[in-house]
Amino acid sequence: MQVHVSIGENHHFELSQALLIYKSQSQSFVTRHEVTLQKDAPPSLGPAQPLTLSFVESLVRSLYGTSNAEVLPENVLAKGDRMIAWWTPACRRQMFYESPAGDVSALNGRTFPQPSLVWRVENGDLKIRALAENKRPKPDTKLAVAPFWNISDDGRVCTGSMRRPDSAAVASIAEWERGFYESAFTHANVGRLTRHSGGFEGLWTELGDKRKSFPVTMLIRLPQTLAQFVRGERS
Repeated sequence: MQVHVSIGENHHFELSQALLIYKSQSQSFVTRHEVTLQKDAPPSLGPAQPLTLSFVESLVRSLYGTSNAEVLPENVLAKGDRMIAWWTPACRRQMFYESPAGDVSALNGRTFPQPSLVWRVENGDLKIRALAENKRPKPDTKLAVAPFWNISDDGRVCTGSMRRPDSAAVASIAEWERGFYESAFTHANVGRLTRHSGGFEGLWTELGDKRKSFPVTMLIRLPQTLAQFVRGERS
C-alpha cells in the first residue's frame, strides 16, 4: 500500500512518522512513531518514542520555514519567531473616534499628545501598555494602562476592521502603529482608563490639539513589569 501526498508539480510527500495525542480530563501527552509502509497492507506504527525538543523545533521549521536574521533597531525590546515587542517615545498623533452615543464626536480627527508606549505582537494579536517615563524601559520597569478605547484589561487591542500586517517582523512595526492610530476608537473595554477626574472623555478633551506633553500623572500604574508583559504574563 502506497501512502503519499502530492502538492503541485514539484513536491512529493511520503508518510514516515506519526504523532499520537493522548488526553485525560486535565492532561495530555504526545508520542512519536516511525511508520513502516507495506505494499499490500496498511502502514504500521513502530514503538512509541518520546517527543524531543529538537524534533519539535525541526517540525516548526518545516511548517513555518526559517526566518531570516534581522538587524534590530534600538526601539525593539524583544524578538521571537512570531513575537516582537517594541516601545515608542511620547509623541503627537491624530486619532479617530466612532461612537453610537456621539459623546466623543468632538474628538474625532484631532491631534493629541501620546504617552510613551510599549507594543507587543504575537500570532497576530496586538497588546499595548503605557510608560510613566519617556525612556527605553528595562525588564523590571513597571507598566501602566494604555488610556485608549478598544483595549481590554490585559492590554489586548480589539482590532476589528483595523488594517494589520501578517507578520511580527521588524519591518512590520510602522504598519502596526499606523493601523492602530488610523482605525477608529469605538468603545471602552474596561471600566477605568485614566486617573483624570473627568474620565476618558475629560482627559482627551483636555488634550485635543494641545502641544503640551501627555500628563503621565493621569496614567493608572500596574504591578506588571516589562519582562512579564513580553512573556505574556499579567503580573
